Amino acid sequence: MSFDSDTPEDPHDSAVDWILRKKEGPLTRKEQAALDAWLAADPAHAAALREAEGLSAEFSRLNMRRPATQPRAGRRKRPLAAAAACAVAATAFFLSRGDLSPFVFSDYSTGAGETRRMTLDDRSRVELGARSAVALHFTAASRRLTLLRGEAWFDVAPDASRPFIVEAAGGTATALGTSFDVALDEGGARVTVTEHRVAVASGGKEVVAQDGQETSFLRGSSASAPAAANVAKLTAWRRGRLIVEDEALGDVLAMLGRYRHGVVYCLRREICARRVTGVYRTDDPLQAVADIEAALGLSAYRLSNYLILLHE
Repeated sequence: MSFDSDTPEDPHDSAVDWILRKKEGPLTRKEQAALDAWLAADPAHAAALREAEGLSAEFSRLNMRRPATQPRAGRRKRPLAAAAACAVAATAFFLSRGDLSPFVFSDYSTGAGETRRMTLDDRSRVELGARSAVALHFTAASRRLTLLRGEAWFDVAPDASRPFIVEAAGGTATALGTSFDVALDEGGARVTVTEHRVAVASGGKEVVAQDGQETSFLRGSSASAPAAANVAKLTAWRRGRLIVEDEALGDVLAMLGRYRHGVVYCLRREICARRVTGVYRTDDPLQAVADIEAALGLSAYRLSNYLILLHE
């Protein structure tokens, strides 16, 4: 992970970047060293960080909600005033929403735009997507993992005496000599089988998905019947790509949010409902936003690269 490639020169922007990184979890030694060096380079950096920390704390105390996405009937706000109001509220929401628990309890985790590959003690392989976290619970009798956040791909080493089980959203995916992908969605999880079979249990019932199939479930509910999956699309993140087909812009922006610090906000609900189809590079999410902006005929109001407000 690079610590400087996406950091603006403005010390206030850099200060926001550091706060967002700290909210994702404890800084690594390399990150802490980079922060210390940045603070020591110029007294203005420390001042900017204190100011940003004060704003973040104030936003948290106010417990502000997201701004309304549509103006009242009969009134039209001036574009700049509306953008500024949305920017303040969006910043408040973004800075105060961080949940550190997945990172505190995880054995492995990733930040924005970062993926990670690991080989476990049993020689199974795990690949974590961006903003993801997993915890391990290996014993002599079983190999259990919990996906706490995001998405992960598993390539399981055979061991008939120790089943390999991934827990996610209250359900489980048990490998039957296989490799598979598990992704947490809002309120549930999706399991995509890339080789052999997986037994997926949720809501007191179990289904078995075959190679090239997927199943999904909401917490506490039964898993859906296994169906043919577009495996190349669903696992494109492993190749540094995001593939979307006729999906709501709001959902696409949420996906891209895993690959960058900051927030892209729609000024009107109808904008985020627009449909998007395309292939985007996950290592350049700002270009992806620009491509979507052009394809949908939108305009953007930018308050640094951390706050982008889309409007018509």
